[in-house]
Amino acid sequence: MSNRLANEKSLYLRQHADNPVDWYPWGEEAFRVAREQDKPILLSIGYSSCHWCHVMEHECFENPEIAALQNELFVNIKVDREERPDLDELYMNAVQAMTGSGGWPLNVFLTPDGKPFYGGTYFPPEDRGQLPAWPRVLVAVAHAYRERREEVQRAAEDLVQYLHQQTRPPLTPEALREQFLDEAARNLVPQYDRVHGGFGQAPKFPAPLQLEFLLRTYRRAGAPRALEMVLQSLAAMARGGLHDQVGGGFHRYTVDDAWLIPHFEKMLYDNALLARVYTQAYLASGAAWCRRVAEDTLGYLLREMRGAHGAFFSAQDADSEGGEGAYYLWTLDEIEALLPPDDAQLVRRYYGATPQGNFEGMSILHIPDDPEAIAAEFGLSLDELDERIRQARAVLFEARSRRPAPAHDEKVIVAWNGLAIRAFAEAATAFDRPDYAQVAAEAATFVRQHLWDGTRLSHVWEESEPRFPGFLDDYADLANGLISLYEATFDPAWIAWARELAEVVLERFLDPETGDFFDTPEDGEPLIVRPKTFVDQGTPSGNGAAAEALLRLGTLLGERRYLDRATHVLERYARIAVEHPIACGQLLVAMDFALGRPFEIAIVGTPEDTRTQALLRVVYGNYLPNRVLALRRPGDEEAPRIVPLLAGREAIDGQPTAYVCREFVCQRPVTTPQELASQLGVADAGN
Repeated sequence: MSNRLANEKSLYLRQHADNPVDWYPWGEEAFRVAREQDKPILLSIGYSSCHWCHVMEHECFENPEIAALQNELFVNIKVDREERPDLDELYMNAVQAMTGSGGWPLNVFLTPDGKPFYGGTYFPPEDRGQLPAWPRVLVAVAHAYRERREEVQRAAEDLVQYLHQQTRPPLTPEALREQFLDEAARNLVPQYDRVHGGFGQAPKFPAPLQLEFLLRTYRRAGAPRALEMVLQSLAAMARGGLHDQVGGGFHRYTVDDAWLIPHFEKMLYDNALLARVYTQAYLASGAAWCRRVAEDTLGYLLREMRGAHGAFFSAQDADSEGGEGAYYLWTLDEIEALLPPDDAQLVRRYYGATPQGNFEGMSILHIPDDPEAIAAEFGLSLDELDERIRQARAVLFEARSRRPAPAHDEKVIVAWNGLAIRAFAEAATAFDRPDYAQVAAEAATFVRQHLWDGTRLSHVWEESEPRFPGFLDDYADLANGLISLYEATFDPAWIAWARELAEVVLERFLDPETGDFFDTPEDGEPLIVRPKTFVDQGTPSGNGAAAEALLRLGTLLGERRYLDRATHVLERYARIAVEHPIACGQLLVAMDFALGRPFEIAIVGTPEDTRTQALLRVVYGNYLPNRVLALRRPGDEEAPRIVPLLAGREAIDGQPTAYVCREFVCQRPVTTPQELASQLGVADAGN
């Protein structure tokens, strides 16, 4: 018999609809029952593609005896963190404060008024090493609630007070200085893995925002070591098991420090952010393999994660019918059955497949050795090796496509689509791929038609329905995507919409006491604490993304209010970002823009004109992270009204013309790519 989750829109909640646990969705009914029965609440938070969420469901929530115990002792609530990132942020902070760590599934025990007093992540059905059995935890927590109520209430009140303080830490704003960026880059170095690239030890996450900050450091300070760190990290990730060598795209993280053994879920946000940083690395270094990985990743998103409606799904599961990662694993017998002997031998060597395997007796394909060495070993040129691997990969891909595929979570999340829109728009200009710009425009059009009512965003589209008020990162990430889409298409409607989003952020998310932004709108659901994020959580922090969007818009539109508000946010968090760069990559990216004296580039010309295209290639073909770009067709009177940077700009002698300004002070207009490149201090790319 199904429980109350059977009619929910969320795939994750419906996955638990047949549990014997008497789950409630988040809402007043569950809290009313908890008050009436004087029971504590078990709040369990996860998401559809989370492997350990599936494990705990199978081991505990599907167990009739354990479920009966939960039903007897607690009112049980299930939450999809992708639907309600505000709840996830709030209660994750609580568990991290109590235990020093966090993760999913997140299991938090609450008083009937929603205040947390105990929690953890995964618990097994019986004692396992240092992990206590879930039934033992349930009994102990229920006993504490009944027998030591005052102590529990006091602990809950203290924790709520702590969470309040976390949203308004006693910070002293500091005026932004370039030395902050140097100090932050130096603080990243001790956390850098010199052997495998990336940051920290296992489990290992890709950290694309920190890599973007290092690319900016290379551009700003001419620091070759920063570029070396980025390229080493990107190469190691691309060659590791983190990267799906057959189908493209990246898994969420690896359990080891060498990028070999992933948890196999694939998230839209990871792939959008990684595609973008590989694109940036290509522009900064000219490394052709960076472009290949970027296009490979975007190709995965187009093939696997894009709905017929043009927007992008949120996630692809780690598990399929064969269990965790089964879709991605290979035996030597499978490879040898699919390929001629010579090709099978080459593929085994190239992708590190062995008889014993590297994951439960099977092989996660990766590239353990330099392709140059393998080419020499087999008497091939590098081009010949690439071609034979390409052909073999196509055979493996076709065979794999006949396996039961991991499920997709088809919810459309605005913030994550904003990240994808930006990735496709910026790849469109970097790689001269107008088809990518069309993809970005179609995703943006879907969001505008279905998740924007003219004044406010919804957060998510599920089962043909917009749901939940938009959060700060929905507005900020979408605005950043729209700015990049405008700079790829010069359709002023995108920048006009981005401005509307910025106004909503200033009006409905601002904390008047501290001058930064809450995650939830002022008329959102009242929670025990109104959450606020400045630390990245796989996705860019709300305050960091809002600061970057306001800076880019303020520079493009000449809107001082936007620049001042973004600067205030960055000044407030400057010291934290500098001292904790691994947690604050998005704030540092925005700070680099704020301190970078961005180029304000206005071009007057017809985009179809080859002379206009030559000017654009100078901008598009170089790594210029701190710039904004606008274009006006000759005689167009509407564009300057929307983008004031274009006001008063005219073509000189009928030729396409570029105007370069910084801090609203302009150089002389130029008409040749060489002159424009000189003013920007870059190479005459592509001309």
